Amino acid sequence: MRLHSLELTAFGPYPKRETVDFDVLGADGLFLLHGDTGAGKTTLLDAVAFALFGKVPGARGDVKRLRCDYADVDERTVVVLELTVQGRRFRISRSPEYTRPKKRGEGFTKEQARVSLTWISGWQGDGHIRIDEVADVVEGLLGMNAEQFFQVVLLPQGEFARFLRADTAEREKLLEKLFGTQRFLDVENWFRTRRTAAGQALEQHRQAGRALVQRVSEAAGEEAPEVGDEEWLSSVLKRLGETAGEAEAVALSTSAAREAAEGALASVRVEADRVRRVREARRALASCDEAEPRRLEWVAERDAARRAAPVVPSRDATVRSERSLASARSLEEAAFSVLVGYEGTDLRGDSERLREEAGGLNQLAAEAEQQKRDSARVVALTASRARLERQVAAVDPTLPDQVVAARAALEGSTVAAARLAEVAAWADAARRLPAAEQALTAAGDAVRTAVDAHQKAQGHLLDVRRQRLDGMAVELAAALTPGKPCLVCGSAEHPAPAQPMLNAVGAADEDLATEREQAAARRRGVAEQERQTAEHRVETLLKVVDDRPLAELIEEHEETSALAGQRSARESALRGVERRLEETTAAHAVAERELVEVSTQLTALEDTVRARTERLDEARGAFPDVLARRAHLLDLADALVEAANRRAAVAEQVARLEEQRVATSELAARAGFADVEEALSAARTDAALTVLDQRITSLDNTRVAASSALADLADVDPALEVDVAGVEERFRACREEAQRAASALSSARAASRRVEELAERLRALWVEFEPVEAEFAELDALTDVINGRGQNHQRMTLRTYVLASRLEEVAVAASTRLERMSQGRYRFVHSLEAGARGTRGGLGLDVLDDYSGQQRPAKTLSGGESFLASLSLALGLADVVAAETSGVLLDTLFVDEGFGTLDADTLDLVMNTLDELRAGGRVVGLVSHVEELRQRIPTRLRVRKARTGSTLQVTA
Repeated sequence: MRLHSLELTAFGPYPKRETVDFDVLGADGLFLLHGDTGAGKTTLLDAVAFALFGKVPGARGDVKRLRCDYADVDERTVVVLELTVQGRRFRISRSPEYTRPKKRGEGFTKEQARVSLTWISGWQGDGHIRIDEVADVVEGLLGMNAEQFFQVVLLPQGEFARFLRADTAEREKLLEKLFGTQRFLDVENWFRTRRTAAGQALEQHRQAGRALVQRVSEAAGEEAPEVGDEEWLSSVLKRLGETAGEAEAVALSTSAAREAAEGALASVRVEADRVRRVREARRALASCDEAEPRRLEWVAERDAARRAAPVVPSRDATVRSERSLASARSLEEAAFSVLVGYEGTDLRGDSERLREEAGGLNQLAAEAEQQKRDSARVVALTASRARLERQVAAVDPTLPDQVVAARAALEGSTVAAARLAEVAAWADAARRLPAAEQALTAAGDAVRTAVDAHQKAQGHLLDVRRQRLDGMAVELAAALTPGKPCLVCGSAEHPAPAQPMLNAVGAADEDLATEREQAAARRRGVAEQERQTAEHRVETLLKVVDDRPLAELIEEHEETSALAGQRSARESALRGVERRLEETTAAHAVAERELVEVSTQLTALEDTVRARTERLDEARGAFPDVLARRAHLLDLADALVEAANRRAAVAEQVARLEEQRVATSELAARAGFADVEEALSAARTDAALTVLDQRITSLDNTRVAASSALADLADVDPALEVDVAGVEERFRACREEAQRAASALSSARAASRRVEELAERLRALWVEFEPVEAEFAELDALTDVINGRGQNHQRMTLRTYVLASRLEEVAVAASTRLERMSQGRYRFVHSLEAGARGTRGGLGLDVLDDYSGQQRPAKTLSGGESFLASLSLALGLADVVAAETSGVLLDTLFVDEGFGTLDADTLDLVMNTLDELRAGGRVVGLVSHVEELRQRIPTRLRVRKARTGSTLQVTA
C-alpha cells in the first residue's frame, strides 16, 4: 500500500482546503511531520484512517466530532485520499455526519455521512458510493480491518509502551484485535455449547429415569427407591400379578350373589305395582262420580260460547266505526276553525282562484329571495371594506429601523466572536505573566548559585592539580625499581628518591575533583538553559500583553465573550425582524388590492338593491314582503281543500256505521239470542274455551282409564301388602359388595398393565443412557482441555494458545531490530508462565539483558530503552500482521513521537533501522518535536497553528 495524496477541508483544526503530496514527501523515503503541540499533526493520520475506514483511532474516535469549529458554515467537511493497493490506484472521498445551521429559517440540519470510491488505474469497473460497499472493497484490498491498520501503519509508540507493561488480560485484548482469533473463540464456545447441550441431554435422561421409577412406584402403590434396578422392577411386577389373581376370584363370587338378589327384587316390584294400579283406579272412579254435575255445567257453557262467537267480531267492528266517525268530526271542526271570516260555499272553487293569484307572484318571489341575498352581501362587503381600511392603516413604520439596528448588533457579535480567541489569549497571558516573572527570578537565582558552585569546583580542581604537581616527585619515586632506569632521567641508580609526605594528593583525588567540576558544569548548563527558557516565556507573554493591565484585559475578555455569546440570539432576532417586515409589506399590498375590489362591488350592488326595492314594495301590499303575501294565499287555498275533504269523510263514516249496526243484530238473532247484549254475555275467550274443553276431556279420560285398569287386574286383591323395602335392602348390599370386588379387580389389572408398560419404557431408557453418559464424559474432558482446564497443564485456552504463538512470532521479528538498536544488549523473550493470582499464562513478554545475562520484565527498562523496545515491537508486529493479513506490502508507515527520550548515539541506531525500512522501498513518516530530527531529515511537513485554524507547509 502506497499513499499518493491527501486533501482535507474543514476537518479537525484545518478550516480551509489543505493538500499533502506524499509522492513529493516520500521521494527520499523518509520525511518529518512536526509542529506545535495541538497544531494537528496527528489529525493528518486521523484523516488517512477516516478516508479508508470512516473512523479514527483511539479516544478521538469515541468523540465522533471531526468537523472544524473554525470552518465557514458553507464549507463542507470532506477528506480525499488517493493511494495504490495491490497494483490498483483509486481515490476515496469521504464526509462525516455533522450538523450545520439551516440555510433558511432557524435551527440546525444534519449532513449525512457520504463516501465515494473512484478507480484511477489498474482496475476496470464502476466506482462505489455506498458506505458498506466501500468498506468491503477497502478491507478486501488491504486484507486488514481498521484496528489492524491503526497498529501496522500508524505506529503509536505510547500504545506499544503500554503493551510492554500491560498485564495478560490487557495484552490479550490488543492481540485479539490484531489477529483474527474470533474463529478460535467460536470453537471454544462451540465446545462449551455442545458440552452444555450434552450435559442437559444427560440430565434429561437421568431425570426421565428418575421420573419413570417414581411413576412405577406410584402405579405399584409403594415408596420409590433412591436408585431403581432390574431386580427391584421384577419384584414389583411379580407382586402385582399375584394381587390381580386374588382380586379376580373375589369378583366372581360376589357377582353371582348380586345377580340372584337382582332377580328376586324384580319379581317383588312387579307384584307391588299391580296392587298399586288397582288401588289408584278405584280412587279415580270415585272422584269422577263426584265431579259429574260440574262436567254438565261446563258442557252447557261451552256450547253457548261457541254459538255467540260470530257476534263478538261484528260488535268490535261497530265500535271501531263509532270511533272513526268521532275522529272525522274532530278533524272537520279543526279544518273549519282556521277559516275565520270565510263566508263562501264553494270550497274547492275558491281554493283554485287563490292558487291562480299566488302563481302571479312567483316571479316577484324569486326577486324577493335574491333581494335578501344581495342585502346580506351588502352588509358583508361593508364589513370587509372597513376591515381592509384598518389593515391598510395598521403599518408599523419603525420596522425598517429595527432591521438596521438588528444588523448592527449582529455585526458587533460577529466581530466579537472573531476576536474572542485572541482576546482570551491576551487575558490568559496576563494571568500567566506574574508566575512566569517569578519563575524567571527563581531561575536567575538558580543560575547564580550554580555559577558559584561551578567556580568553586573549578578552584578546587586547580588546587588539587597544583598539589599533585608539587608531590609528583613522590609518585615518581614510588615507581622506581633498583637496577631499572628512571622514567625521567634514564639513570639506573637512584641515590636519593623523594620520601612520601603526609596528606599527599594522588590521581584518584584529581579524578574525583574533575568529576565534581564536570557535575557542577552540567548543573550550571541546566540552570542557564532553564533561565533562557524562562526569559523566552516572559518575553513572549510581554509581547502578547503589550503593557496593558490585567484588569483591563480581563474586562475586555468578558465583554467580548458576552458579545460573542449573543451572536446566535441576535441572528435569530434579525431573521425575525426581517421576516416581520417582509410579511407586513406583502400584507399591505394585498389589503390595498382587495380594498379597491370590494369598494367597486359594493357600489354596484347598492344601486341594484335600491331599484328592486321599489318594485317589491308595490307588490307586497299589506304584507311584510311579496313572499309573505304569496305564502298567505297558498296556505288559505290549502285550508279550503282540507275543509272540503274533512266534510266528505264525515258523511262517509256515518253511512258505514249504520250498515255495521244492522249486520250485528242479524248475527245475534240467527245464533238464538234475544239481543246483542245477551250474545255478548255468553261469549268466552279462546283461552277460556280451551280450559273448558280440557276439564271435560280430563274427566272423560280418567273414567275410561280407571275402568280399563280394573277390568285387566280383576284377579288382584287391593288389600294385599308386598315387602319391597326388605328385598331392596338385600339387593343393595349384594350389589355394593360386587362393585367393590370389581373395582379392586379393575385397579389391580390396571396397575399391572401400567407398571408393565412403564417397565418396558424404563428398560429401554436404561439401554439408551449408557452411550449418552460415555459421550458426555469424553466431550467434557475435551472441552476442559480446549478451555484451559482439566488435563491442560499449561492452563491455556485454544484462543490464548493461538495468540501466544502469534506473540512468539512478534517477539522473534521484534528482537532482530531491538538487538541492532540496543547494540546487542536486549532481545525479547516470550514467556509461558502463568500470571499473578492464577491468571492464564502464554502471553508473557520479557527482555533478556546480555550485559547481566538475566531475563527481566519489560517494565524495568528506562525511558529511552522503552522507546527502542516499543518501536521494535511495533515494527515487528507490523510485519507479522501484514503477513497474517494476506501479505499486503505496506509501502507507507507512520511512527508517532517518542524520539525525545534518546541520546545521540541511540538516535543514530534508530535512524539506521528506519533507513533499512526506507531502503526496502518503504516511505516512513516520523511525527516528532525533536529539534535534531529537523537537521537530519531535509524533507519536512510542518503544521502551523493560528487562532483561525491550522495550515500546512512543505519543505522538500
